[in-house]
Amino acid sequence: MDQRVKPAPHEIRAARTNNPKTRERDLAGELGISEAELVAAYCGDGVLRLEPDANALLAGLEAVGEVMALTRNDSAVHEKIGVYDKVVTGAHNAMALGKDIDLRIFPKAWAFGFAVEKRDGEAIRRSLQFFDAAGEAVHKVHLRPASNLYAYQKLVAQLESPNQDSALEVLPYPAAEPQTPDALVDISQLRERWSKLSDIHQFFGMLRALNLGRRQAVRLVGQDYAWTLDNDAVGSMLRHAADQSLPIMCFVGNRGCIQIHSGPIANIKPMGPWINILDETFHLHLRLDHIRETWAVRKPTKDGHVTSIEAYGADGEMIIQFFGQREEGSREREDWRFLVENLPRIPAVATL
Repeated sequence: MDQRVKPAPHEIRAARTNNPKTRERDLAGELGISEAELVAAYCGDGVLRLEPDANALLAGLEAVGEVMALTRNDSAVHEKIGVYDKVVTGAHNAMALGKDIDLRIFPKAWAFGFAVEKRDGEAIRRSLQFFDAAGEAVHKVHLRPASNLYAYQKLVAQLESPNQDSALEVLPYPAAEPQTPDALVDISQLRERWSKLSDIHQFFGMLRALNLGRRQAVRLVGQDYAWTLDNDAVGSMLRHAADQSLPIMCFVGNRGCIQIHSGPIANIKPMGPWINILDETFHLHLRLDHIRETWAVRKPTKDGHVTSIEAYGADGEMIIQFFGQREEGSREREDWRFLVENLPRIPAVATL
């Protein structure tokens, strides 16, 4: 976000009128505002502000039926078509564990919500859009022809906010907690803790205990646990997985939500800097030119080690993560392990 004077809501709407084909996220960037501020400018004109209650949303969405769930970050857009079901609510963590829509949600990061209606010829496109305190999108739900409109309208009425102001105050992200400097990291302790992992979810507790960043730990632990891959590795892996009908897990997340695809992929389409998966119920749009480092990472579990591919951006944050599909309690697929271990490697680098 730059330091220009932010446009008023009527100026935002005028800019939208003058740039009808520009994507909201791109137009917001050109105006020096967040995407949430652009959406809020239309309150009362096809946009209704909602309470950003992730748990109430999850509880009410199953009745809406088939929808498209969208979670993104600056470099990847993950879209899944299906039904929100097998919902688990919670103040710190919430989940949807359905066959198609698989989410891990962090409700405290949800700050703004909107119901958006846009006319598209004779049709009206409807969506629910949620943003964090900085105005960055955390999760969106797009209705489809098979969606239950009555259930959607009932959910919107339930979530409607008493505040329908078209101006929005966003906050910058707080400064990140300082990490242990590389020179002070006890590598032997890191490796010992890493070697004793029995579940991949213990990884985050290990990072907190050692005050390490994810990429920092991956970079320091040693090449028997993590090694760098050529940045073309993600595209190569996707093409091999599609050719071999190898089912994968694909994770894309942000501060408020992680969205997961599990299953085979088929229709891989490159387009400029993007590589796209355009399957019937799963779409992925990934900016390959944003990838600065790609790592293969091996973590021990009670079922044997599991191997992931992790792509990081220029800011050191993870863009996207892949595993071979597996069920809890089962060993990693040998064909996935073979594929990852045979992707082109490059020498480890110390900094981005």
